[in-house]
Amino acid sequence: MTRTSATQVTTDDGVVLAVAVTEPATGGDHAPALLLVHGFGGAKEDFADHVEALAREQRVVVFDHRGHGDSEGPPDPASYSLDRLAADTLAVADAFALDTFRLLGHSMGGMVAQRVVLDCPERVDALVLMDTSAGPPPGIDPEMVRLAADVAMSEGMDVLRRLLDEQNPLGSPAHERVLAERPGFQEYGDRKWASLAPAMWAALATEMTSRRDDLAALAAVTAPTLVLVGEQDETFIETSFRLADTVPDARLVVVPDAGHSPQFENPTVWFATLDGFLEELG
Repeated sequence: MTRTSATQVTTDDGVVLAVAVTEPATGGDHAPALLLVHGFGGAKEDFADHVEALAREQRVVVFDHRGHGDSEGPPDPASYSLDRLAADTLAVADAFALDTFRLLGHSMGGMVAQRVVLDCPERVDALVLMDTSAGPPPGIDPEMVRLAADVAMSEGMDVLRRLLDEQNPLGSPAHERVLAERPGFQEYGDRKWASLAPAMWAALATEMTSRRDDLAALAAVTAPTLVLVGEQDETFIETSFRLADTVPDARLVVVPDAGHSPQFENPTVWFATLDGFLEELG
């Protein structure tokens, strides 16, 4: 059995983040902690299918990034950056007195996780980088993203979504299969989109496609590292290989029949891989 509590964490610049903690029914305060950090446009519920199982022997903490889900979304683009999201992640850890923790970051969350482990290596017991990159995602035109950011700020998110639906850069057959087969999945995606702050989308999409490349710096990571990527994730599969080649002793697992979100698209293999990695940590 596990127990879950929902709460809020207020960051040092006053933004309120929605957080959920799931832990074993007994001994949770002494269990290792696992922070699951969602990606761009995602939500803490992106991991909901697996949280209870992961929390059998560890405290699992999920939260909505600012400008996402149930967290506050400031209207100023200056309130958003990868460094700011990394600081938010540490603020959540601090709120629960997690001096050290296991850290999984998905997509943009993986970029945030890299900032955390590079800035505070002593706090990360283990690192999971999932469908992410150390630099700008390949194949995405920064100028087109800047134009899309202007649309988000001037014309709104409904107009932006219609434009993006024509491009669908992270789409895959696996994602289309889940949309067709899983009841409510399209509606879940719609709810996530409706929660997004335009300023967040504009600021972070622009930064991600023009950010510095941290690949060389990641050669200094000493935490046990797992790199996960869906075999159909054309944007991030090559970058995942580079991450695994760079981080010392990193393990790479390519999840079959999965795209950008293998926790949904091939949940059995995804969970078995992650759970096995975490069990090896002791």
